[in-house]
Amino acid sequence: MKKSHIIGIIVIALAIGIIMSSAGDASTYVSFGEAIERAEDGNETKVHVVGRLKKDAQGHIVGMNYDPLKDPNYFSFTLVDTNRVEQQVVYFNPKPQDFERSEQVVITGNMQNNVFVADKILLKCPSKYVEKEVQQNTASL
Repeated sequence: MKKSHIIGIIVIALAIGIIMSSAGDASTYVSFGEAIERAEDGNETKVHVVGRLKKDAQGHIVGMNYDPLKDPNYFSFTLVDTNRVEQQVVYFNPKPQDFERSEQVVITGNMQNNVFVADKILLKCPSKYVEKEVQQNTASL
């Protein structure tokens, strides 16, 4: 075999190895129901869950617990997924900035002891431009 053939085989083998290792870290989007089923089956892979914060009639977040003086690395809240299933979520890091203003939340983690333990929290915050302001500015042009 020529050296170029051997080098080509090595490069292909490395590419396959990288793809296989990254595929194991990939997580999927699921509901809380499926996350619970996975935990009951012993599957501890990380999953993404999309949801909204549970709020009362006045717009205050229900079930949010964060006391930085007591424990700055413990934050819990209630999230309602796309199937309207409510679940307690625990995040062992400080509360993300502008958490209260978020419209939608994407959490990554898994179920542990009837609680979803999140490793990451991604927030979808409302647009900084209110629709009225945009309309007024475009009307004045």
